[in-house]
Amino acid sequence: MKTKTSNGPAKEYLLAIALILFAAGIRAQPPHPVSNPSSPLMLAGDWLPRDAHRIDYDKLPRLPGSHMVVSDVRHKMGVNQHNYLDYYDGRYWIMWSDGPGIEDRVGQRVKYATSPDGVLWSEPEYLTPSPPGAEKSSLYGTRSEKGFRYIARGFWQRDGEFLALASLDEAAGFFGPGLALRAFRYDKKWNKWEDIGVVHDNAINNFSPQKLSSGEWMMSRRKSDYTKSGVEFLVGGVKSLTDWKSYPVLGSAHELTAEEPHWWVLPDGNLAALFRDNKGSGYLFRSFSSDNGRTWSTPVRTNFPDARSKFSGTRLKDGRYVLVSNANPKKRDPLVLSVSDDGIVFNKMYYLVGGRHVDYPHVMEHDGHLFVAFATGKQTIEVIKIRLSDIDSLKMVSQNQN
Repeated sequence: MKTKTSNGPAKEYLLAIALILFAAGIRAQPPHPVSNPSSPLMLAGDWLPRDAHRIDYDKLPRLPGSHMVVSDVRHKMGVNQHNYLDYYDGRYWIMWSDGPGIEDRVGQRVKYATSPDGVLWSEPEYLTPSPPGAEKSSLYGTRSEKGFRYIARGFWQRDGEFLALASLDEAAGFFGPGLALRAFRYDKKWNKWEDIGVVHDNAINNFSPQKLSSGEWMMSRRKSDYTKSGVEFLVGGVKSLTDWKSYPVLGSAHELTAEEPHWWVLPDGNLAALFRDNKGSGYLFRSFSSDNGRTWSTPVRTNFPDARSKFSGTRLKDGRYVLVSNANPKKRDPLVLSVSDDGIVFNKMYYLVGGRHVDYPHVMEHDGHLFVAFATGKQTIEVIKIRLSDIDSLKMVSQNQN
């Protein structure tokens, strides 16, 4: 009897251990869009301290590059932010929001500049007209539902046309009931931008549409009530500029307060989306889709640190992925560039620019270089040009002692 009594608890104990180990094994499996979408793993490497919030950013390898200030409105207490880059017709293009005082007030417009090499830039010019209500001096530079503002939303090369996207809405808060995403078409002959109308009502994207494997376009969507309803993704844009269907990311207003989503296509054709968390968790959230953006897994908090700030990424021609972000959870300083082989787990992180408030990055690849646009204190528009070969030559230094 004693033997049976002792073996019973022993068996139960071993079974419990086996179940724990089995569960741990499941959690330890690498993240996958279908088989393991709930994994929190997004940052890994021998160099990484156990607690990603203890990364010493000053000890990260520093990326060299050519730096240029495109626009500076500090002298007139203006605002410059929402930077977007592209390469079209033999020139580099950059656009941004330019307005009075603090960001996104009545009268804010979109400006742009061009460059032959991504370093020397032309004098800024207006891309959008003055928004409604901005001509009233009593409203200009204020928060008011009676005045509007434009917000830069990125370039889009579609069917041979070069388009610039900008949202327009009332400037009282984020966002007004009249929110709409508009498109402006570049006329090369006359060197001007023409407003060609609304792309989608009640929508502000984060980055311009990108192609899915299905041939459709996709971009993120925030509605005027997105803090309650969550974020969505618009899929379409093939038959016409206005042909879209909207698909929600369930849990994006509950598991977190999702802000400024970004996404890319993974090597296997599935999609990964990243979200800034305005609840202040100090980490990025991630979701996957295996049906071209129609449905999304519940966003999961990853172990990738974040300062609750906008970020930007792209897939390189060699198949790797890069992400530019404010990874320091304490402040928007510095901007770092992280590298991933599969678009899911990043294993390298480099110091890009810092020593001051730097944010709103946009990164693109062209001609063997990375170009990163960003703002300093929301008052300057700046670009750094980096040789891809310089990134590959840098080595990570262990911070495990931390």
